[in-house]
Amino acid sequence: MKKLLAAVGSVLVLAVAASASAALVPSVYDPAPATGCPVSTFSNGVLHLAKPCPTATVVAAQAEITGFTGATFTSASFTLANVSQCQGGSPRFDVYTNIQQPFFLGCNNVTPVVDPITGAATYTFNSATIATAGGQVPVPTGTITAVDVLLDVQGAADLTNITFNGVVQVPAPAQGGPGTKGACMKGDWKTFTSPTFKNQGQCVSYVASHGKKQHNKTATPNAHAQKGKKSK
Repeated sequence: MKKLLAAVGSVLVLAVAASASAALVPSVYDPAPATGCPVSTFSNGVLHLAKPCPTATVVAAQAEITGFTGATFTSASFTLANVSQCQGGSPRFDVYTNIQQPFFLGCNNVTPVVDPITGAATYTFNSATIATAGGQVPVPTGTITAVDVLLDVQGAADLTNITFNGVVQVPAPAQGGPGTKGACMKGDWKTFTSPTFKNQGQCVSYVASHGKKQHNKTATPNAHAQKGKKSK
């Protein structure tokens, strides 16, 4: 019994650790010579992936999902703004394991659940949904070495509610305070941890006061320098 409890405790610790370290890291695959084509940004809860150049161009808009190395796959999901954003196998999850490099989980491999009001389409990948859709792709097996979500066909997609192994994926909280008012916009004020803000206005006020303090720190020597120049 003690061994069983210890094993359960270890699993819980690993789950908590994975949840704590998991984060979405937007990036692009655009090897030299860079094309500047793919775009990957995260703002206000939306991961925007875009590839405006031809599908044949070997580039991709993507986001790495960290924190699951050594774990095993259980499920993954994301919601697209509408079903038309699912183009062939993109967007998709790429799950790399010690068994296969990688397992592909594309939006065309499962049947989405579509919101009748907004038209948003949620794609869930697990053993049941993959089997129900005809088992077009294998369920990832083995221990995970890397995970990403990407778009590599011409077009664009807006992904929300991205989850992996039951953990909601968002970028890691920004460290330190905002440097510009723009950093507070579109909900980005929520990402700051030191300090934290209750709303956008509070974030903007911080930028204004912080900027003023920084200006005061550097204004004095500059003022003295200007005064010296005038006295000559």
